[in-house]
Amino acid sequence: MTRPHFSFLSLLRQAFLGEKALAPHWPARPPKPAYDVIIIGGGGHGLATAYYLAALHGVRNVAVLERGWIGGGNTGRNTTIIRSNYLMEESEALYEHAVRLWEDLSQTLNYNVMYSPRGVLMLAHTDHDEHVFKRHVHANRLAGIDNEWLSLAEAKAYCPPLNTGPDLRYPVRGAALQRRGGVARHDAVAWGYARAAAALGVDIIQNCEVTAIRRGADGAVSGVETSRGPIAAKKIGVVAAGHTSVVMAMAGVRMPLESYPLQALVSEPVKPIFPCVVMSNTIHAYISQSDKGELVIGAGTDSYVSYSQRGGIHIITEALAAICELFPIFRRMRMLRSWGGIVDVTPDRSPIIGLTPVPGLFVNCGWGTGGFKATPGSGHVFAHTIATGTPHPIAAPFALSRFREGRFIDEAAAAAVAH
Repeated sequence: MTRPHFSFLSLLRQAFLGEKALAPHWPARPPKPAYDVIIIGGGGHGLATAYYLAALHGVRNVAVLERGWIGGGNTGRNTTIIRSNYLMEESEALYEHAVRLWEDLSQTLNYNVMYSPRGVLMLAHTDHDEHVFKRHVHANRLAGIDNEWLSLAEAKAYCPPLNTGPDLRYPVRGAALQRRGGVARHDAVAWGYARAAAALGVDIIQNCEVTAIRRGADGAVSGVETSRGPIAAKKIGVVAAGHTSVVMAMAGVRMPLESYPLQALVSEPVKPIFPCVVMSNTIHAYISQSDKGELVIGAGTDSYVSYSQRGGIHIITEALAAICELFPIFRRMRMLRSWGGIVDVTPDRSPIIGLTPVPGLFVNCGWGTGGFKATPGSGHVFAHTIATGTPHPIAAPFALSRFREGRFIDEAAAAAVAH
C-alpha cells in the first residue's frame, strides 16, 4: 500500500474535493496463512511495535491481530498524559526515551498526533509530598531530565485557575514541574502508527480474536488459533494490556499481574482556560484540557480486580470533589461522559518487557495506569527485543525474571502512584 503524504497542499486539495479524495488509512486485508511475527493486540504499544519492526529492523511480514477495532481498548480510554519524571533510574531511562520519541513523532509518522508539551504540574500538599517531589527533581536532573520545584506563588502563576487558599482540606504547598511533559491525541497515535505500519507491509487485522496459542513438539510457539482461522508464526508478541494474563495462559505462562478498572471522564467543552496538566497524588485526581475544549479528569484505579470496563461511581465522585476543591471555577460545569479501561498492574508497578520461558513468545505488559505516555518508547524497545531475540538495553531491567530474582523496580514505593 502506498501511503499518501500529508502536507498543506494535500490537505487543501482534499478540502476542495471532499470525500472523493479520502482513502483508507490502511487496507482491510484477510489474514495470511503465516507470518514472521504476530503481534497480539492492536493498541498503541502493539501498533508501535509493528511499525518499528518494519521501519527499523526490516521485519515486514507482520500481522497485528486485534479482537475489536484499532484503538478501541486502553489507547482510546486514557487521559493522554505524557511525562518522564519518574524516580527509579530504570524508569527514568524508559520514559525519557519515550518522551524524546514523542517530540518528533508527528514528523516520523507524517501524521499529526497533536503532541502538546504544555507542562505537567505535580502538586505537593504535605511535608512528605514536598520531600518526595524535591527528591524527584534532584534525581531527574542527575539523569539529564528536566524537572524543577515551584513555590506556591510560582505554581499559581503557572496555573492561574489553581486554588492556593489556606482553606483547602489539603492546602497546596508547592509543585514539581516538568515543562516537556504534556498530552497527545490518543486515537491519532493509534491511527498514525497503524497507517505508517501498513504502508511498510504490515497487515492490520481487526475483529480477529486469538483463541489459542499453538506450540510445537520442541515447546516453541508455532502460531495461533483465531476467530478467523489458524495463523502460523515463529515469533509472537503479546501486547494485550488488561487481558495479558488470559492470553499468556493460552501458552501455559502464568503472569504476575492483576487487572483493575480505571475510570476517567470529560466535561462539556469550553474555550481554552486550562494551560497545563495538573496531578495530585495525595487526593488522587488529575486534570487537563483537550484540543476540543473538554476538561479531561482522571481518578485512581478501583480497589477490586475485574475485567469490567465499568468501575465504581464513588471513585469518580471523589475525584470530582477533589477537582472542584482545587479549581472552584469548574464547580458549575457539567460532565459530558465517563468511561473505564482495564489496566494490568505488576507487584512493583513497573512494566514487563521481554522474553518468556516459551521460545518465540515475547510479552509487553504491566504498564498499569501509565501506558500511554510510554507508547513510542515501549514499541521501539519491544521491536528490538523481538527482532534480535535479546532485550534492548533500556528494556533489559524490566524482564519477567526480575520477580523470581528479586530485582524489583519499585515505582509504587518511589512515586506512590504509577501514572
